Amino acid sequence: MISRINFIEVENRVVCATYRNLMIKAKVVLVDKTSGAPLPDPVVTIASPLPVGSLRIRLTEHVRPGTYFLVALNGHGSYLAKSAEFEVP
Repeated sequence: MISRINFIEVENRVVCATYRNLMIKAKVVLVDKTSGAPLPDPVVTIASPLPVGSLRIRLTEHVRPGTYFLVALNGHGSYLAKSAEFEVP
């Protein structure tokens, strides 16, 4: 089963994405492309029993302008999927 997370857009500091084959308790984190480090906040935990869906991540004021991508991790913290890179103005 191949997991996917697809970035859609950033509008008004809200990141929208869709996912496929992510199970309950999977986490989606925002990663700074420059440092490669995941940001501690915001983090979204998948709560839907369906393996497909969409998510919205409201960016906090601590998220600076730059290039980012989303990474999905399973309940044990292992890598599942990565989105395309996107710019936060």
